[in-house]
Amino acid sequence: MLTGCILARMLFRKGINVKVFEGEASPDFRSQGGTLDLHTKTGMAAMKAAGLFRHFQQFARYDGQYAAIVDKDLKYHMVRGAEDRSLGERPEIDRARLREILIDSLPPGTIQWGHRLTAIEGKTLFFGNTIYSGFDIIVGADGAWSKVRQIIDPDFRPQYTGVAMTELNIPDADLTAPEIHNIVNRGSVFASNEGQRISFQQMGDGSICIYASLVRPDADWMNPKKCGYDPRDLEATKQAFETEFEDWCPQLREALRMAQGRCIPRSLHILPIGYRWKRMPGITLIGDAAHLMTPHAGEGVNQALEDAMLLARTIAKIVERRKDIDGELVAFEKAMRARVRPVQRLAYDLCQCWMFTPGVPKSVMPKVISRHAQSRVPAVLRPLVSAGVRVYYFFKYMLCERGSATDAR
Repeated sequence: MLTGCILARMLFRKGINVKVFEGEASPDFRSQGGTLDLHTKTGMAAMKAAGLFRHFQQFARYDGQYAAIVDKDLKYHMVRGAEDRSLGERPEIDRARLREILIDSLPPGTIQWGHRLTAIEGKTLFFGNTIYSGFDIIVGADGAWSKVRQIIDPDFRPQYTGVAMTELNIPDADLTAPEIHNIVNRGSVFASNEGQRISFQQMGDGSICIYASLVRPDADWMNPKKCGYDPRDLEATKQAFETEFEDWCPQLREALRMAQGRCIPRSLHILPIGYRWKRMPGITLIGDAAHLMTPHAGEGVNQALEDAMLLARTIAKIVERRKDIDGELVAFEKAMRARVRPVQRLAYDLCQCWMFTPGVPKSVMPKVISRHAQSRVPAVLRPLVSAGVRVYYFFKYMLCERGSATDAR
């Protein structure tokens, strides 16, 4: 929804006719999840290109850039202060608020609510008993389970990662859960243990959004007969988490107990790195429909918004210079895959190779910092940067462990 709306906004500003077909019945049809951090060169650049940066800044939380990585005992392994700009600016905004900004930016009637795509024939779209035709370009910006992708590439489905995630919420956290509210410090805290992870995110309305993740190899884990409880029932889920996270520190376990309201289980899926769908003339994909990844790199929405910005430029070029539609779309898709591939690889490594492995988060810190550091220097220097980071963390942890042993004596 976000990706399709910002693409429509950019095309509208260029005088290009556009329609957005949305399967949901209304803007407030369902909960919109947690908070997003938009990055300087991708998400925020797209908001500027759409002429919406001023609106974004009204709701952006620059103090939300605080982030900490801790272990299950609440030992801190990395802290990034809200004022830290080493990775560029990354202010937070609630997904629901960003969605509202984008929807309100479009002329009335641009979004057709309650339209679930059933078929595509040429340039004709079928929505149950309703038919629309006459489009020059069709863009599938319809998320992880893209119906456009299913139609043009029917034999392919996203792959389950083996990681299950449950979304919980603590409303009015400063009053209802002051201890975890202080720990989160208006930003985000990511706690990890082997096979387990809990993320805490401060929301603009004062609530804290919680994502509790567990390694569950069975793709059918949501079946109560498989997991032993109803994963959509809040009290049953909290009771199960008492056992799942029984060796975690009291503060983080208490935070799970304080959850109220929604309980949304998810199975994390991905598309293969560099995935190529079967082409149909005049049709392309962007965002999660094109390169679905897990949220562990914090890049999904940023890459999607950049997709929309670059595709808007491509479509404008097609219209203004009467370029070959399919030739330009093929070139756009090739560039998109090349641009997104390293981000997909990082998200894959974080989820499948690092985040849930023995020794986290200590074991993963050199890899994450090394990957980010390498991205900011010329390729010829990257091996030196990687080696330097690993040496730093070797001595950091060696000294910490020696200090702990001395204290114990």
